[in-house]
Parts: sequence; C-alpha cells; structure tokens
Amino acid sequence: MAHGGRGGVIVNNSSAAALLGGANFYIDYAATKGAIDTMTIGLAKEVASEGIRVNAVRPGIIDTDIHDSSGTPGRVREAARDIPMQRAGTADEVADAVTYLLSNQASYITGAILNVSGGR
Repeated sequence: MAHGGRGGVIVNNSSAAALLGGANFYIDYAATKGAIDTMTIGLAKEVASEGIRVNAVRPGIIDTDIHDSSGTPGRVREAARDIPMQRAGTADEVADAVTYLLSNQASYITGAILNVSGGR
C-alpha cells in the first residue's frame, strides 16, 4: 500500500431518487444522491490500489417515519402500488445490504451501487 494503510471499506448511502429524478417530491434530494453515485464510482477507482473498497446502497421507498415527518403523510402506502414487489422496504433490508457490502463476501466488489428498491 502506497500510504501504509491496510485497506478498508466505505459504503455510501444513495437513493433510487438518483435514477428516478425525484420529480414532484424531492428534486434537490435526488440531485445530491446522484452526486453520491458519481463520488462512489470515482473514489472506488482512486483508492482501489490502497485496498479500499467503495460501494453504495441505493434504497427505494423504505417504511420509516421520515415520509410522514417531512410533510408527505401516507406516501409509503401510495408508493407501494408503483413498486414491482408491491411493498416498501424495511430499514433492516437496507442494513442487510450494507452489511453484505462491508463483509469479506464482497471482497471483489468496488464501485458498485446496489439497488435495494423492490425492483423500482
């Protein structure tokens, strides 16, 4: 390793909004998540030779209270009909994806963005 490090793993949090554009809801949020996607890919290439893996998860609609508290009550229920799996995801499902990317089972994965979006 050029800088003496022992490697590591970074998992960024993106959003399906980066692909969908966030129209009528959160365009500014979608734009920032698009930047996270770009940073994930670029940083992965920059630090791979240091033994550092950089990936991201890209959650879709996740059943948390953030939707209700941000002024869109009922959004999770309404959005479920547009999700191929016909339901919102859970925070545990996102955590499982992050755990996988942090694990040695993902030792040859870098620069990837894992959709956790029920097919949306």
